[in-house]
Amino acid sequence: MLSKIEKAVLKAGEHLLQGFNSTKQVALKGKIDLVTQYDVEVENILLNELSFMSGEYDFVAEETHKERAQRKKAVYIDPIDGTTNFVHGFPFCCISVGVYNENDGLYGVVYNPILNEMFTAEKGCGAFLNGKRISASVKDRAIDCLVATGFPYSIAEGKESIILDILERVLKNTQGIRRAGSAALDLCYTAKGVFDGYYEFNLSPWDIAGGAVVASEAGCKVSGMDSSGVMDLYERFILCAPVGTYAELLAIIRNEGRF
Repeated sequence: MLSKIEKAVLKAGEHLLQGFNSTKQVALKGKIDLVTQYDVEVENILLNELSFMSGEYDFVAEETHKERAQRKKAVYIDPIDGTTNFVHGFPFCCISVGVYNENDGLYGVVYNPILNEMFTAEKGCGAFLNGKRISASVKDRAIDCLVATGFPYSIAEGKESIILDILERVLKNTQGIRRAGSAALDLCYTAKGVFDGYYEFNLSPWDIAGGAVVASEAGCKVSGMDSSGVMDLYERFILCAPVGTYAELLAIIRNEGRF
């Protein structure tokens, strides 16, 4: 199954790469939320190439399909995660596909064709970048960590002051924050130990489904706000970190203890 998903993503990636180097038709879905013709075209390629799964799985895709699966098994598709980067020529954007049985991640494929980075994972089999096994960092103190995050589009409308409060706490208690603009790749870069943690609010399931499988298989703990260790794709908050720093980062975010 994983090899078939990877083949489909590679084919769609050819079109994403073509679009990255081409003139784009850009529209607004919100005040600063962009969409291009390539988002829709890449999604259609993926839906066609993955149609062999349609008998068993629902498809939840950002641009053209329902937002919530009706079956327990679902394929979550983000045709271009990081569309703003894609539009501006910043090469941190990707295709993300996650396959789930309810909240149990079975397969994850995240592909950035611009940088030729293919992240893959299958439940119980580890995580890989271009065929080589990857693993999360082994740091055990937040103050030693480089943390990734993102900001929801609604922050442009002044509705997200709590996010800025959390940002201040994280900045004061870590080595720094990076905001690169792709949730799926932030998860994968945490999986390979570039970032020592990642958190973000107001995400959709297709943003995180593929990368969460990769991160989990690389040794990260991925969850929502309640530290149960169970990730709900629809919670709209995610924290991903190695086991050694997860609890401290969550406490910082939740403003517990000395933070």
